[in-house]
Amino acid sequence: MQRLSEIKTMLADRGLHPRHRFGQNFLHDHNFLKRLVSSAEVKRGDLVLEVGPGTGTLTEALLAKGADVIAVEIDRDLAELVESRLGEQIRLICGDCLGKSRRLAPELVAAIGGRSFKLIANLPYQVASPLMCELLLTHANCLGQWITIQNEVADRLLASPGTAAWGPLGVIVRAMASVERLAVLPPTCFWPTPKVTSAMVGIIPTHAERSDPHDFAAFVTRLFSTRRKQLGGVLGRELVTSVGIDPTWRCERLEIDDFWRLYERTAGG
Repeated sequence: MQRLSEIKTMLADRGLHPRHRFGQNFLHDHNFLKRLVSSAEVKRGDLVLEVGPGTGTLTEALLAKGADVIAVEIDRDLAELVESRLGEQIRLICGDCLGKSRRLAPELVAAIGGRSFKLIANLPYQVASPLMCELLLTHANCLGQWITIQNEVADRLLASPGTAAWGPLGVIVRAMASVERLAVLPPTCFWPTPKVTSAMVGIIPTHAERSDPHDFAAFVTRLFSTRRKQLGGVLGRELVTSVGIDPTWRCERLEIDDFWRLYERTAGG
């Protein structure tokens, strides 16, 4: 597994440096890298999607477990570096993991080919939330996500109703999956050192039979855009009371099942 000095040398030899616009903060702590892989219980033959492989530190750990790796790197220079080192062992896609409407890029969907897969990645911060939601809402063949994200985002995923962190991201993700914070990572685990603390989380889909998940996500997002208003004023008192909810409540008080009942009632289900 690459040491920090090796990462710096590889970049320096190519005249490269971490690019802030791509959210490049390389995870170099071996203990946390091993924990990320072990938490996902990677076995030989597992298909693993890695977004933002950087210099390939985590990629090498996944290959050592016998995984089939699809790595997506938006930075062309880093993609060339990984290609030169690991190109014969992985499927490398140079580009954004998300395409139009924040859906998984067509080239990536084609590479996955309908196989079951796991997302295991030190995610660039700016792609974390839309990618988490896209995999849960659209891709039932994603067996789970084991990722590093901002600890603040992990707080939102694990928030409780009535708290400041309770919002559409947590509702949408937890409506589709169970979430566990596996570890908190101090900034010193990364290079360059970020200004925020990170977290390692595991997200396991529940595959509950529900109505259109994309439409549900849009409904939740719309409700939170009016979070200061009473639900009766937003949806109508009769509709809200018909599912056993106080129409004077605001959406920030609702449990996930409450959102589902309101959505299914508005959708005519």
